[in-house]
Amino acid sequence: MKPFLFLGTRAEDLAADGEYGAVLRFSGLDERDVRRVRLERDELGPIDLDDWSGIVLGGGPFNVSDPLEAKSPAQQRVEAELRGLAEEVVARDFPFLGACYGIGTLGGLAGGVVDRTYAEPIGATTITLTEEGRADRLTGVLPEEFDAFLGHKEAVSRLPTGAVLLASSAGCPVQAFRIGEHVYATQFHPELDLEGICTRIDVYRHYGYFEPGGADELIARAREATVNEPPRMLARFVELFAT
Repeated sequence: MKPFLFLGTRAEDLAADGEYGAVLRFSGLDERDVRRVRLERDELGPIDLDDWSGIVLGGGPFNVSDPLEAKSPAQQRVEAELRGLAEEVVARDFPFLGACYGIGTLGGLAGGVVDRTYAEPIGATTITLTEEGRADRLTGVLPEEFDAFLGHKEAVSRLPTGAVLLASSAGCPVQAFRIGEHVYATQFHPELDLEGICTRIDVYRHYGYFEPGGADELIARAREATVNEPPRMLARFVELFAT
């Protein structure tokens, strides 16, 4: 089997390693089956898509809707690298699954708009699949309604031309979409379980997602939620596209 490529953008080791570990665990992949690149630290370099089974992009604190003057040199480099990769992935209809930051990466292509209109607080929310989402090979493994963990400052307010809406929530109309047949983005986190979200609440308590003093309450609410379904997407992605 050709390996998968996992791209991370988190500079915080605890969150970055936890995200990578969750992707391995829920996808069923071994480390030897995945090449990991931490883009916030290392340049992506040339990527020959023929070398890979597929690409998974994790989330992170970067926001494409940040003002240019607020973006660090690392963020500007990462956005440029991912923009070039995304354009090639879409042109080739190459297997790609971007979680959260994948919305920012793919959502601005082909006339799409990513902005601050539909931000959602950290926690669990109910996601509803569209008719197309229920019929889709990847998202169709999920129930019509399920709870997922998320937390984001930006979201898609207008889909890219030709994109297919797969899932929505009450507070965010675009929770997942597909471009072509093999390119996916989700606003919610397929890799995020209770342990993972508790770690991220702790790590990102000073990043503006919530008032720092509210971290304990967010963790308590997360512990009351039942989030079991989203990780099935990762195993299904591997099942569909491992070559």
